[in-house]
Formats: sequence, structure tokens, C-alpha cells
Amino acid sequence: MRSMDPRTLRYYLALVQERHFGRAAARAHIAQPALSQQIKQLEAQLGVQLFERSTRRVEITGAGERFAEHARRIVAAVDHATADMAAFAHGSVGRVSVGFVGTATYDVLPRLAHLARRELPDIELQLRGELLSPQLLDGLAAGQYDLALIRPQIGPEQDVSDGKRREDPTITLEPLRTEQLLAVLPTAHPLAASETIDLAALSDETFVTHLSDARSWMHHRVLEACARAGFRPRVLEVGETATLAVSVAAGLGVALAPEPVRSLGLDGVTYLPLQTSETVELLLAQRETGASAAVAAVADLVRRVCGEVVPRGRGPHPGHVGDSSRE
Repeated sequence: MRSMDPRTLRYYLALVQERHFGRAAARAHIAQPALSQQIKQLEAQLGVQLFERSTRRVEITGAGERFAEHARRIVAAVDHATADMAAFAHGSVGRVSVGFVGTATYDVLPRLAHLARRELPDIELQLRGELLSPQLLDGLAAGQYDLALIRPQIGPEQDVSDGKRREDPTITLEPLRTEQLLAVLPTAHPLAASETIDLAALSDETFVTHLSDARSWMHHRVLEACARAGFRPRVLEVGETATLAVSVAAGLGVALAPEPVRSLGLDGVTYLPLQTSETVELLLAQRETGASAAVAAVADLVRRVCGEVVPRGRGPHPGHVGDSSRE
């Protein structure tokens, strides 16, 4: 048995609706003789009579009523599939997985989720935060993530001048924004009431840092900033930014963290701008090929979110602390 053309089913349903060949032909935008021929071929294909015909009226048979139920479902499924594929090609449906380093977890992630829910409601977003940049890059290469918000990496692969990751040229890196590093102090610290702070004034403090992993960019940046200020700090290494912030609040030391660390509230922490600017980059990483339109649409939202101006403020009050990520 040859397959049925959805157009034939539409012609059939027009006749079911109109019960008149002339009106059904007009409704289906087909000549009446052609419609009659299509219905005869359909009956022959099914081996049943679908209509009782007379000179004055067309009556549907029991078999015709039963087949009409199938035809409606088939036509509806074809219409749904067509619309769904058009939406997929346009980037308004699909599934997109995005991973985030720490501070982006509490700054970019919630705003991206809100914007996507409003503008791309039919895209299923899978969001994972509080991850190390090396983990995110490895997951991206393995297909676990479609997009990743990361920090630059230590070594030759950190060069993104041509948009390629040296370690894996199949991954492209795009700078999203530059973030200021802030000094994170306990609110009881003698310098906590200052408007700004000279990093050298903290040379005798213990610095709470991320782990000194071979590819830990944030640990590297803290040591680099302190070296420019003329000292090498004592360090207390922790695995997550949340632990870093809690350790500062507990008086175990001070820290340097990207400005979006403010997005996570924690009592007992103060943020101070540095008198000599120190910055870190936030990058968007994705595979060079094979991205769907949905991935491209979400990437555009990420760029918009990262381009927004977020209200700034030093916030010496309790409840303004960093985020629980591992960068």
C-alpha cells in the first residue's frame, strides 16, 4: 500500500466538513473533478467506501467517520511537526545546556533564566553553576555543555586573539566583559570603612584563594595582583567561592574576587574597590561547529545580559557577599 499524501487527507476532511463536492473543492482550492478523483483513489487504497453519493447530497459512511478520526490526528501531527521544525530552525525551541563559573552563577545565571523564560519560553534551559573553568571546557568538548561562561586559562591556550582556544581549536572563546577585582574584608576589619583600599595595605593578611590547581586562573590572578603590589601573600586555599566568602566573614583572612561576587548575600563581609585597578575577563566558550539555532539564540541572550549595567555599590553592610563558585 502506497503512503498517503497529507494533502489528500486535507481534501478528504474538507469533504467531511462540507458534505458537498463543489463546496469542498472550493474550500480545498482544488478543481471539483480532481477532488472526486482523489476521494475515489483514497477509497480504493483503503478498500472501503467513505461516502454515499447521490445527485443531491454526500453522506459519510461509518467507515468514513472512523477514518476521519485518523485523518484529523495525522493532519494535526503533520502541522505540529512542521511548526516545530520551523521553530527549531528559527531558534525558538530546543534544549540548551549552559555552564557557569562561580560569580557568573549568581550574577548572569538568574538574569539569563529570567530573560529566556520571557523571550524563549519553548527552549529548555539546563543551567549548571559553581564550576571550574577547566571542568567547563572539558565538558564543552565532550558535548556536556553547549555554552560555558569561563575565566581565561593559564598557559598558551589563554590567548583568544583569534577566538580559538589553543588547547582545543574546536572551541571558540569570546570576551564578554571585563570585571574589576574587589578586596573582600570582614566587616570588623580596621580598613573595612574605607572608600577604597591600597592592596599593599593588606600585605600582612592571609589571603583566602581558590585552589592552586595547575589551571586555576583566579588563584593565579590573586598572586599576580599581590606581586604587582609588592608582596607575596600567605594563602588559605578553599575549593569554592562560597567557602572563600564564609572564610572571610569568619575572620580567617581577606580575599580578592570579581565584582559580581556582590550578587551572593552573606553577613559579615565588606567589598572595597582597589586603588590600583585589577581586572579579570569573563569569556563565552562554545564549540566552533554544530551549534543549533537555539544555542545561537541563547548565546545572544548571554551577550545581552553581560552587556547590561548592573548597579554598583561598595556595600559595607552585612549581606553583600560573593558567590559559591569554583573558578
